[in-house]
Amino acid sequence: MTEPRPVLVIGGPTASGKSGLALALAKRAGGVVINADSMQVYADLAIVTARPSEADEAEAPHILYGIVPASVRMSAARWRELALAEIDRAHGQGRLPIVVGGTGLYLRSLMQGLSDIPDIPADIRQAAMDLQAEIGSPALHARLAEIDPATAARLHPTDSQRLIRAWEVIQTTGRSISDWQAAPPTDVPTHLSFTTLVVEPPRPRLYAQCDKRFLTMLEQGAEEEVAALMAQGLDPALPACKALGVPEIAAILSGTLDRETAIARAQQLTRNYAKRQLTWFRNQMPAAVRLDSTELASEVAFAKFYDRIMTGMTKIIAKTG
Repeated sequence: MTEPRPVLVIGGPTASGKSGLALALAKRAGGVVINADSMQVYADLAIVTARPSEADEAEAPHILYGIVPASVRMSAARWRELALAEIDRAHGQGRLPIVVGGTGLYLRSLMQGLSDIPDIPADIRQAAMDLQAEIGSPALHARLAEIDPATAARLHPTDSQRLIRAWEVIQTTGRSISDWQAAPPTDVPTHLSFTTLVVEPPRPRLYAQCDKRFLTMLEQGAEEEVAALMAQGLDPALPACKALGVPEIAAILSGTLDRETAIARAQQLTRNYAKRQLTWFRNQMPAAVRLDSTELASEVAFAKFYDRIMTGMTKIIAKTG
């Protein structure tokens, strides 16, 4: 039997330092960094999503960053398909794939497979989006609660993307998305062996890093980036148009919010998102190795960590690559 090939998965909340850790490990191991952030896939949002810099990309290969325009909706299924192909390509090159990101659905789909939900016809998807645009997310949530109370109970009334998804699934299949998700996945990648890390700084420092990151984005040109996005005239319900910070920066540009209020709101929303991510990783990846990346600041500490986590994986890559 062929030995499962290793994949390192690094998760954690936004602004936790996971991308920097992935780069450091990729440089040392000769690895490939594969993006698992649902917003960093968009070519139009390099600054707002804090994508790795050109200097970072010059130090190690970075894959699945900035690969689609903001007008596209990237599904977890499509991302998973691309990620698995890149993982296989890395193994074929004798490189260690290092998957890094904070989008829990992406990471779970990669490691555990996806529910076997049929493809949604384009007309039903469009009808669901049109309904949400017409009546608003809270009203769509109320309608969903009438036919799928279990799913509605776990969705926020303003979570338009997930509400649309739940609505289109039950309209297409006659089964709730909760029922589909409860069924065992049929496409678990048994040819891969996942080692999982979660970067988890203390909350006060994490929240301070969230606040600082948003200010840094503004200094780096986030307003110009969002202005270019707005100029495309895209549907504001598209995921890229709802990325953290985009609506608030758009409000600054349109004059509907003063700068100070918009910054404070964006920082609060980012902290709230980081808190939800922390909860998700604790509940969904309980067996992961947990660390604060500042623990690895010294060369000695990093070397010990590398030997403990990475050596076995790189040996398998060398043997099977």
